[in-house]
Amino acid sequence: MNTTVTVALAVGALVVLVAAVALRLADRIGLPSLLLYLALGVLLGESGLGRVEFEDVGLTQTLGVAALVVILAEGGLTTRWSDVRRAVGPGVTLSTLGVVVSVVVVAAVGVWLLDFSWAFALLVGAVVTSTDAAAVFSSLRRLPLPRRMVASLELESGLNDAPVILLVLALSERLTGHETLPWYLVLAEVVGELAGGSVIGIGIGFGGAWLLRRLALPLVGFYPLVTLALCVLAFASADLAHTSGFVAVYLCGLVLGNAALPHRAGTIGFAEGLASLAQIGLFVLLGLLVSPDRLAAAVGPALVIGGALLLLARPLSVLASLAWFRVPFSQQAFIAWAGLRGAVPIVLATFPIAADVPGATQVFDTVFVLVVVFTVVQGWSLAAVARLLRIATPVTPRDIDVESAPLDELGAELMQLRVPDSSRLHGVYLPELRLPEDAAVVLVVRDGRPFVPDRETRLMRGDQALLVSARGSRQEAERRLRAVSRAGRLATWRGEAGQPSETD
Repeated sequence: MNTTVTVALAVGALVVLVAAVALRLADRIGLPSLLLYLALGVLLGESGLGRVEFEDVGLTQTLGVAALVVILAEGGLTTRWSDVRRAVGPGVTLSTLGVVVSVVVVAAVGVWLLDFSWAFALLVGAVVTSTDAAAVFSSLRRLPLPRRMVASLELESGLNDAPVILLVLALSERLTGHETLPWYLVLAEVVGELAGGSVIGIGIGFGGAWLLRRLALPLVGFYPLVTLALCVLAFASADLAHTSGFVAVYLCGLVLGNAALPHRAGTIGFAEGLASLAQIGLFVLLGLLVSPDRLAAAVGPALVIGGALLLLARPLSVLASLAWFRVPFSQQAFIAWAGLRGAVPIVLATFPIAADVPGATQVFDTVFVLVVVFTVVQGWSLAAVARLLRIATPVTPRDIDVESAPLDELGAELMQLRVPDSSRLHGVYLPELRLPEDAAVVLVVRDGRPFVPDRETRLMRGDQALLVSARGSRQEAERRLRAVSRAGRLATWRGEAGQPSETD
């Protein structure tokens, strides 16, 4: 057997195991995990203990794009449309108009304080402007924040990669002396690519959802694989059509994640695990690529650019984007502070290096230091800022977890129900669920012991139950279960219909 392959597998396995331990450590001390992954890469690199010499920018860029595809797919799959639909306007505006304002303001500061040329300053501004989907998803979903505000930030981070990448590529071409189109044609091209990617992503999402509902795959484990494959197909199809693959993969994931798919819970869990693995690999790779001996010279420019971004460009972009919507000032202030950076700006910084842009190495080093410093500043302070602005929301009872699987020959659906500790299903008798006539609870597992329930059975915290329903009644049964979980046995009398919460 090839020894090199064996060693590579062993090192990869050890990196994943160490990263998993680092994730647990990061959660305990409140430190963003990406910093530990970057540190692990630096430690393995040429100036660390591993002494691994890695300078392949092209490979880093390719693997970085692949990792971002997986991360954006997971972000779409785990985003609830009930939250996002009220945040479409703010999220889209932040990812377009907000990007333009941030780039221009950062570029102006670079020209004024650092003597950059306008073209180079605009490139730096474009690289650092994009918020990071992985950082936003992992940090904000753990905090009790207004759902519309969080959804706006998630949409922004999921959509703003596409216009920023196009802008970075266009500016890189200009700085290397290649002919570029006039700005208005570049703008039209960007708009066209975003629109085309949106159409392709949504189309493949709905087509994939239709297909998955009608397929009876031989193994349960195929459903997560097929779902992720559809998201990757959306990216590849859009990219081959010269439209935005990043918009396509996120919107495809959003459609699939909110469709009534079989084994949805298993699919979401698989996507989250794969996205975490992609983040680990990406951050370690970026840590390997950096040369620590160059970072000292980048500290000054990084603090200037980062300070301008955090204290000037980001607040102005949020103000310009959200002035059109009824967003409270306290939430605008939090959105301005919570524009988290992570792997995306560092990956974007490899594009100018690959294009041989003069000074591109300086951009990479500056962005690396900026991400590390301001991730510490912002990541540790999010909860405190939310309390200071008084926007933290009380923790509400969690929705029940329902996973479904098709029983094609019977025209039925098999659903698995988990009762969370905070659910008001606790103590409810089965007849009080008032399920559709063609739906029933057929098995309950309590404390590891399964039994067949009867009319005198009450659901308890921690119970797992199997339900069978006719295919046409599955959604109605799930709505009823969700309603009782939130409002108890008198859910209908209290006006609870089981729809996703509209709480701000």
